[in-house]
Amino acid sequence: MGKLVVSNVSKAYKRYPGKWARVLEWLTGKPCHDKNWVLRDISFTINPGEAVGIIGVNGAGKSTLLKIITGTTQPTSGSVHIEGRVAALLELGMGFHSDFTGRQNVMMAGQLLGLHADEVAACMPAVEAFAEINEYIDRPVRMYSSGMQMRLAFSVATAVRPDVLIVDEALSVGDVYFQHKCMQRIRSFQAEGTTLLFVSHSPDTVRMLCQRGIMLEHGRVVRIGDATSVMDYYRASQVRRMDSDVETSPEISEKTPVAEGRDSKIVLANKSHGTVSVKITGANNKIQSGDEIGISISVDFNSYTSDPHIGFGIRTKMGITIYEANTYTLGFQTKPVVSGERLTICFSFLCVMTPGTYELVVGVANGGYADGGFENSLFFDQSFMIFEVAMGGAAGWNGLCNLQPKIAIV
Repeated sequence: MGKLVVSNVSKAYKRYPGKWARVLEWLTGKPCHDKNWVLRDISFTINPGEAVGIIGVNGAGKSTLLKIITGTTQPTSGSVHIEGRVAALLELGMGFHSDFTGRQNVMMAGQLLGLHADEVAACMPAVEAFAEINEYIDRPVRMYSSGMQMRLAFSVATAVRPDVLIVDEALSVGDVYFQHKCMQRIRSFQAEGTTLLFVSHSPDTVRMLCQRGIMLEHGRVVRIGDATSVMDYYRASQVRRMDSDVETSPEISEKTPVAEGRDSKIVLANKSHGTVSVKITGANNKIQSGDEIGISISVDFNSYTSDPHIGFGIRTKMGITIYEANTYTLGFQTKPVVSGERLTICFSFLCVMTPGTYELVVGVANGGYADGGFENSLFFDQSFMIFEVAMGGAAGWNGLCNLQPKIAIV
C-alpha cells in the first residue's frame, strides 16, 4: 500500500483566439482553438514508504500535476494509479465551505478523505487539539485567517495516517510554530511508512525530507534522481537564470527605490512544562547570531534521584540536529537530589547559527553509563520550545552555522 505510478501524463487547455471562437466551434463542430500544453509526458513511480520532492519555478506545472494525481483535474492523456488511502493538502482551504463552521467542514472533509462519519467524530478532539484554533472551530470558515484555514486543513487531512500524503506549498502559510508542528507530523508519518509527495520552492526542504527529487520545467521532467543531485541542478539552473537576467536588466540609478531590510524584534524564549522550565537569554534582549546565549534548564524532582543529568539539543524545523549533548556526555558532574529539590543547569555558548527558527530538545535522565546511555529516562521533549535567531554583526555568510573563518594570504 502507498505506491504511486504516473504514466505518460499530459495536460492541455484549449486556447481560443476570440470570444466567438468557442461559439463557432460549438455550432460547426470544427476545432477553433489551439492547445496550450502545460504538462507533457510525465512519468515516474514512487514506491511505498518513499519520499519524493517535486521542484520547479512558477508555471512549471507542479500544481497541475498534483491536481491530476489527486483526481481534481483529468489528464488529456496518460494515467495515474495510487494504492491506498490518499491525504492531500493542496490549495489553501480546498473543499471548505465558507458558510459552514470549522467543525462542520471537518466532518465533510473527513468523509471526502474516505473516513466514515463515526471515524471523523472520533478524530474530532485530536483535530481540535492539533489545529489550536480554540472557539473558532464553531465559527464560519469565512471568519478565519489564511493561517487558521491552513491549521484546520492540515489537521483534518492528517488526522489519520494516510498511505500516501501529498503536500503542496500550503505549509508556507501560517505561523512558524505551526509549521514546526506540521513538519514533526510529516516526519512521524514517514517513520511509520507513509509515502510522501512533497512540492516546494525550497531545495533545502526537499533535500531534508526526501530521498528522490523531480524537477519540472515548462511542463516536462528535466531531472529525476536522488534529492541532492536534483536540488543542486535546480540551484545551478536558477543561478544561470539570474545571470541571464542581470545581463539584460537596466542599471539601477540612484533614484531607483530599493527595499530596505527590517529587523524583527526577537522575544526571549521562556517556557514551563510540568516540572521542567527553560529560559533562553541573549544579548540586548535578543537572540542574535554571533552573540553569547544561555539556555537555563530547571527541573523540580519529585523523588530521590542519585545521578541526575540534564541535556539539550537544537534542531532546524526540518528535524536536522544542529547540536545535542547533556551534562553526562560533556563530563559535568552533578549531585544527588531529593524529592522537592530543584536542579538548574545553564548551558552557555556562542550562537553561530544562521538566522531562522529552531526547536529546542530537552531531556532529563538518571544514571549515566558507557558513551551516553542512561539507566532511566525521566523526561524527554523533542520540541520543547521554538525560538528564533536574528542576524547579528556582519551578514556576509550563509549556511547552517557561522564558521567564522580566519583569512590569510599565503
